[in-house]
Amino acid sequence: MGLVVFGAIGLYLLLSIAVVVGAISYARRNGKSAKRWGSGAALVMYLLVFWDHIPTLVTHKYYCGKEAGFWVYKTVDQWKAENPGVADTLIATKGTPTKYEPFDDGHGKRNTYLLNDRFNWIVSQQDISGLLPIIRTEQEVKDIQKNEVLVRYIDFGTGNSVKDTVGPPGPLKFWLHNGNCVGGAVNKSKLIHFADDAENLSTQGEKK
Repeated sequence: MGLVVFGAIGLYLLLSIAVVVGAISYARRNGKSAKRWGSGAALVMYLLVFWDHIPTLVTHKYYCGKEAGFWVYKTVDQWKAENPGVADTLIATKGTPTKYEPFDDGHGKRNTYLLNDRFNWIVSQQDISGLLPIIRTEQEVKDIQKNEVLVRYIDFGTGNSVKDTVGPPGPLKFWLHNGNCVGGAVNKSKLIHFADDAENLSTQGEKK
C-alpha cells in the first residue's frame, strides 16, 4: 500500500509539473503573464489533492482547544466510600461483552463494554463534519445504577471517518492522519487505567 501511495504521489507530481509548464508555455505564446498562469496552474493542482489539509488542521486545533480533555468526577475510592460494601458484591461480566450501536446515519458508533453489575465503559465516535475527515471520540466509565459518569475523556483524530473508514481520505492522504490532540494519548491511557480499576472491583467471580 505504501508503494502504491508514493507511486501515485510521484505520478501526480509529474503531472502537476507538466500542467504548470504547459500553462506557462500557453501564456508566453499568447502574450499573457507566465507568472500568473504558472502560479494559477500550480494552485489548482495543489488544491485538487490538498484542499482539505489546512482546513482540517485548523478545525482539529479548534476542537482540541474547545472540547478535548480528561475529567475525573469521582475516583474509584470515592465511589467505594459512598457505596460501602457494594464492591464486595460485584460480579464481573464474563468476557466483557460489548453492545454496538450505530447512530447519525452511520456517521457515529457507540461500543458499550459491560464491565460488571454497576459499571459500563462507553466508547463513542462521531464524524464532526461530512466534509472534513475529523472524528470526535468520547469515552466514559459510568455507574449504570445511578446513571452517574465517574470519568470522561474526549479527543479528536483526523484523516478518516466513521462513515467510511476504507474510502477517501483513508490511507491515501497519510499527511492528514493525526490520532490525537496534544496529550490525548496520555489521557486515553488514564481512562483505560480507570476502567481497569472499575472492572477489577469485581472480585467475587464471573457471570456465566
